[in-house]
Amino acid sequence: MSTSTKNKAAPSGAADFRDVTTAHTPFRTGSFVLRVAIAVIVIDFAWIVAKNENFGWPIVARYFLDPTVLSGLYVSLGLTVIAMILGVALGLVIAIARMSDDRLASSFASLFIWFFRGTPLLVQLIVWYNLSTLFPQLSIAIPFGPTLASWDTNSVITPMIAAIVGLALNEAAYMAEIIRGGLISVDRGQAETAQAFGMTKGRALWRIIIPQAMRSIVPPTGNQLISMIKATSIVSVIAMADLLYSVQSIYNRTFEIIPMLMVAVIWYLLITSVLNIGQSYIEAYYGRSDRRNGATAAKPAAAIEEVSH
Repeated sequence: MSTSTKNKAAPSGAADFRDVTTAHTPFRTGSFVLRVAIAVIVIDFAWIVAKNENFGWPIVARYFLDPTVLSGLYVSLGLTVIAMILGVALGLVIAIARMSDDRLASSFASLFIWFFRGTPLLVQLIVWYNLSTLFPQLSIAIPFGPTLASWDTNSVITPMIAAIVGLALNEAAYMAEIIRGGLISVDRGQAETAQAFGMTKGRALWRIIIPQAMRSIVPPTGNQLISMIKATSIVSVIAMADLLYSVQSIYNRTFEIIPMLMVAVIWYLLITSVLNIGQSYIEAYYGRSDRRNGATAAKPAAAIEEVSH
C-alpha cells in the first residue's frame, strides 16, 4: 500500500480503518499494584507460619509418614471410595424414582432425600453406631410370621459398617438431587426422539439421556467427592481409625496437638488437590462436545463473512 493511499481519508460513511501493526495493550497500573500487594501478603504470611516454632514443623516432618498416620489415611481413602460408589449408585436409583410417574416411588424417593439431607451426618453416624439400642437383634422374618434368621446387632453393625452405611446413605440423598438436575437439563425431545426410533425408556435413559447429562453431573459430583474425603473425619466420633482419629491417638499420647493436626491438614490438602486436578480433566473430557459444537457453529459464520466480502 502506497503512502498516499495510507494517508488518504476514508470515504464518507465508511468504517474508520486504523493501522493496528503498532497497537499494544495498555499497562494496567491498578491491576499490577493489586497483584504485587497480594503476593507480598501471601509471602509474608507463609514466612510467618514457616518460622513459627509453635507449629512444630520438625514434629510434622517426623510423623508425616508415620505408620499409624498412613494406616488412618488408607482407612479414610477406602471409606471415601466405597461410600461414593454406593452413594452414586443408590443416588441414581433414587433420582430415577424421584422422576417416575409412579406416585409411590416418587413419594418414597422424596421422603428419603428429605430425611437424609435434613438431618446432620454426625447424628446419622451416631444412630447407626448405636443401632443396637433400638434393635438388639437383626432378623429376617416372614411378615407377621416366623423368624428365619437372626443376628446380634453389635456383631453386624461394626464401626466400619456404621461408617460406610451412614456416609453412603447421606451421600445418596445429595447425589440423587445432583443426578436429577443433570437429567432434567437434557432436552425432553431427546427421549421422545429415541422412543420414536423404537427405544425403550430404560434404553433411552442409559444410551441417550445419561451420557448427555454427565456434563451437568460431573462438576458437582467432583465437589461431593472432595466433601466426602473431608466428611470421613467425622467417623472418628464412632471410634473409626481414620486419618483424624489416628492423629488424635498420637497427640493424646504426646500432647503435640497442633503439629499432629497440621499433619492431617497437609494430607487432606494433598488429597483434595489431586482430586481437583482429576476433576478438571474429567470436565474437559465431557466438555469436548461443547467445543465441537462451537467450532461447527463458527465455520458457517466464517463462510458467510467471506461470501459477504
